Amino acid sequence: MLSDLSYYNYIIIGAGASGCVLANRLSADASASVLLLEAGGEDKHPDIADIGGFVRLWGTGADWNLKTTPQPGMTNRSITLNQGKVLGGSSSINAMMYVRGNAANFDEWSTLGAKGWSYKEVLPYFKQIEDYTGGDTSYHGKGGEISLSDCPDDIMRSPEFLLAAQQAGYNEPHFDYNGAKQTNSAGYLQFHIDAKQKRESGATAFLHPVIHRSNLTVLTKAQVKRILIENNVAVGVEYVIDNFTYTAFAVNEVILSAGALASPKILMLSGIGPEAHLDHMDIDVVADIPGVGKNLQDHVQVPLIYQTKKQAENATLLTGNVLFVKTTFTDYAPDVQINFTPGIPTPLVPLLPKFEVPVCIFLAILVQPLSRGEVRLASANYAEAPEINPNYLHEPADVEALAEAVEIIRNITTQPAFNTMNVSEVVPGKTPVSDYIREQSTTIWHPAGTCKMGTDASAVVDERLRVHGIKNLRVADASIMPVITSGNTVATCFMIGEKAAAMIMEDHKIKQEIYINS
Repeated sequence: MLSDLSYYNYIIIGAGASGCVLANRLSADASASVLLLEAGGEDKHPDIADIGGFVRLWGTGADWNLKTTPQPGMTNRSITLNQGKVLGGSSSINAMMYVRGNAANFDEWSTLGAKGWSYKEVLPYFKQIEDYTGGDTSYHGKGGEISLSDCPDDIMRSPEFLLAAQQAGYNEPHFDYNGAKQTNSAGYLQFHIDAKQKRESGATAFLHPVIHRSNLTVLTKAQVKRILIENNVAVGVEYVIDNFTYTAFAVNEVILSAGALASPKILMLSGIGPEAHLDHMDIDVVADIPGVGKNLQDHVQVPLIYQTKKQAENATLLTGNVLFVKTTFTDYAPDVQINFTPGIPTPLVPLLPKFEVPVCIFLAILVQPLSRGEVRLASANYAEAPEINPNYLHEPADVEALAEAVEIIRNITTQPAFNTMNVSEVVPGKTPVSDYIREQSTTIWHPAGTCKMGTDASAVVDERLRVHGIKNLRVADASIMPVITSGNTVATCFMIGEKAAAMIMEDHKIKQEIYINS
């Protein structure tokens, strides 16, 4: 029986990639009680563990199934945003690709005021959580919770693509993009999949192994109404289970890890956000922080379909091969990720049109978009989805970078290594590339940046993830990224949880020492 009044040292909102790591690490201190609140249910559905089952989870109860506002840059289409609503969050329904991002991404964070977040400083946290067989131990961890492997589906591996990329001038094939070299080479994608060929999510890696701890309470189907703030101090959380409202109080801290779309929503419902917007929603303003919900960034993908001599069959994964490149629009970090699939992935067969010829698929993915959007409240009702406007392809340079990626793909397909595959372009074909991009591009479900870390006027949290102007409240998830990483974001979210836990424990150890010595 739930009590309507409870006290915990730490309350974590959201059991996604970051939240599961936090729950594991903070509850390792037997003297600290931890409450983990998850709006979704348990991760027992067999399609979660099945590495080919993720597509069948989209649009189900394990998915928030959110929609954007109509996007002018995408011919006014409203884009579906699949986001995990289940233990493990999106790490339980994603395609399991493990990409840390580029070293330059984290160095840029540091330059923008996030001290302590340079690549050199975050690398140890990546290594601590990983169990990767092979690779340079200077860059990879062994014995951590997350099982990692190079593309475990042999059907998805394409030596032809790797060699063709090299022939097109992209250095050596078979490179480790999470290692020392991260740009202008092709390699096999790495995946968070365990030795039994099952999904390794935040829940399976970090939560289930410690669920027995007496000081850890995990509540599912618990949707947060608001964070309770008294005198600019976070003191607790109101949440709802089965239409009953409960209150939990935090002795030490509340940590918000609900993701880049839900975390700003919860802050605004709690009176923390842009004053004018909160006034419009008739929400009492606790802290006027204009940056809450702003700076929304997301990766954008567009497919290219080629006829081939023979397509791969019975593949369980979405893809297996990757190339990270810098277009002429950047000198900073790779702004384009190219994935290659030598056939139609079995999970996607029900979703794709039937092709009369064998095909292979390229994805051109914009991983450093210049366009910025925002998340706003649709109402003051906690149960209503937020208004999400990513502003996709608002900046012309985003379309131009994707168009250059299309030409890079076309060049790769002309290389000798592809001769045996006898490829010819089907889509976009003769359609003008810029038109095709606006008509057919979509999200790859990596929203970030809406509670950004930094020191400028638009920042929401400081370098220790503490919400500006509010004590005992932190945000730890993809929303804190000042700039989105160049690649799939889940690996960075795991790292954020690991680093956040270390900072929280360090800060409270200092507080305890001050108290003892006073």
